[in-house]
Amino acid sequence: MITETFDNNTEEIIKVQRNENAKAVDACILTFSNEILQYVLEAYNCTKIGDLFSSNGANPVFAFRYKDKEFAVYMSYVGAPGCVADIEDTLSVIKTDKYVVFGGSGCLNKEIARGKVMVPTAAYRDEGTSYHYAPASDYITVRNCDKVAEFMEQAGLPYIQGKTWTTDAVHRETRANFEKRKNEGCISVEMECAAVQAMCDYRGLQAYFFFTCGDLLDAPKWDERKEKNQKKHTQHDPGHFDIALELACYIG
Repeated sequence: MITETFDNNTEEIIKVQRNENAKAVDACILTFSNEILQYVLEAYNCTKIGDLFSSNGANPVFAFRYKDKEFAVYMSYVGAPGCVADIEDTLSVIKTDKYVVFGGSGCLNKEIARGKVMVPTAAYRDEGTSYHYAPASDYITVRNCDKVAEFMEQAGLPYIQGKTWTTDAVHRETRANFEKRKNEGCISVEMECAAVQAMCDYRGLQAYFFFTCGDLLDAPKWDERKEKNQKKHTQHDPGHFDIALELACYIG
């Protein structure tokens, strides 16, 4: 069974390649949005420093300076397996132990407005990747949630904290499962948090998460809560990259 998958006793077949000569950066920022990546490339003096490779092709990693610090940025695959594999592969391109992960999430509470910043405190493990990095459990603690909340407070940014539901199956978020997760205190649903946290715990990395509240599940029918071509208050809002960048400065 998948809950018996964690194996910390035998050797990995495909090993993570850490490159001690890789470019040192203060932190790495992940975006899931091509539009935000294009914003970063236009707004900052970015230099390509490497590629992450898969059968989908090369995924470039960029570096840029901001406030006398050096940061890396790239566009991650959506979903736990690809996202986790990308982070592990960055260890051959950059040298850092800090990763800022931000993106969109579904909302499980109708009282939370679209565009609100969510800081996850724990993630329900409704995906497969995390079970290869940590013993089985329903939830995994998001270790740096208090640090992210501290930053939000000092920056004067409105936010909400709560549990998140990490799922592999966006089209199988059933009504019964939604009710279970909401009753357990989950306020968001996304596809990466539990797996990224488990991997970072295992590899000795630090992850810092926040989400942009998006579509609403807490309604009689799914509500996208977005107008055509809307960017503001969505996961493609450049303002949320600016938050991620200032968070990277705070922790870097």
